[in-house]
Amino acid sequence: MSKKEFGVFLPIANGGWIVSSATPTLDASYAQNKRAAMLADGYGMDFIMSMAKWRGYGGETNHWGCSLESMTMMAGLAEATQNAKIIATVHTLLMNPGAVAKMVATLDQISNGRAGLNIVSGSFRDELNQMGAWRDDIDHDERYTYAQEWSTIVNRLWSEERVDFEGKYFKFEDCVSEPKPSKKPFTVCAGQSERGLRFTVRNADACFVGGKDDAETRSITQMARDIAKEYDESIKCYCMATLVLDKDNAKAQAKAQAYRDGKDAGAVEGMMRSYGIDPALKDNAMVIRAQGAFMSRELVGDPTTVADQLISMLDNTAMDGVMLNFDDYDQGLTLFGEEILPVLRAHYGE
Repeated sequence: MSKKEFGVFLPIANGGWIVSSATPTLDASYAQNKRAAMLADGYGMDFIMSMAKWRGYGGETNHWGCSLESMTMMAGLAEATQNAKIIATVHTLLMNPGAVAKMVATLDQISNGRAGLNIVSGSFRDELNQMGAWRDDIDHDERYTYAQEWSTIVNRLWSEERVDFEGKYFKFEDCVSEPKPSKKPFTVCAGQSERGLRFTVRNADACFVGGKDDAETRSITQMARDIAKEYDESIKCYCMATLVLDKDNAKAQAKAQAYRDGKDAGAVEGMMRSYGIDPALKDNAMVIRAQGAFMSRELVGDPTTVADQLISMLDNTAMDGVMLNFDDYDQGLTLFGEEILPVLRAHYGE
């Protein structure tokens, strides 16, 4: 069996990945993120990642209304960890590629070669428009053209002494960026469309994919691998899941139901509106998840039950790994690290 990778998606924004007033407090504090990162690293998880978020969804919980900045937080966490890859997130429309190239090279030194970058080509309009960074002249597909120029510049600055570049959106003249990273940073991108997957295969090492069920997720994964074969490239595919764990299976199920019952309908509506998604779209994966308060697939139960669910999900979707969220990061990461991760490593022959 191929090696599977297991990472944690940090609670960099309040509320985490469950839109509910009934969850344990996730306050977007550095202290909480540091504890989660150190637990994940200590248990031998493969990567630690945080998103970039600039505006929340409202509702009674003000979900994601408070967040830290990804790159600077991950630099701090690089000092607090030893082995896991440290993956920060940037929006291409917001951050200049010359600045990002140097920021990641700095993260590379702080982390001793563990730096990674999650490239986000789009966002919802209000998030960037509040800073004057949204481009109404660039639609979904064209944002990938913009991101391709952006990514080309970053990669050249990581490897070339001087860079001249003139494209549709960027012009760099005799640009220098020292120091270089010790090795090419690990890059990831999330994409579901064919255009997004083509960008990811050409520019990243891994792709985050997700669908409304295992079959749709596997179909997207297969599309990514077919595109990689077309380009004579390789690509890893990861999915995301939220774990609700307890030593007692019934207690875990009761917690998950309480989160669903406490769904912040106002924040869910704000989230749908922000991404231009009609809540009436019954087949949309985001709509399906959010109507139950969870923003990603939820796996609920005791450690044995959830280990079996993870194995089934990974095998059914042909994933190379999974990035995990938790309702309670202290409890969840401890149970995952002590009782689930060893089972997964043994099952996949690691």
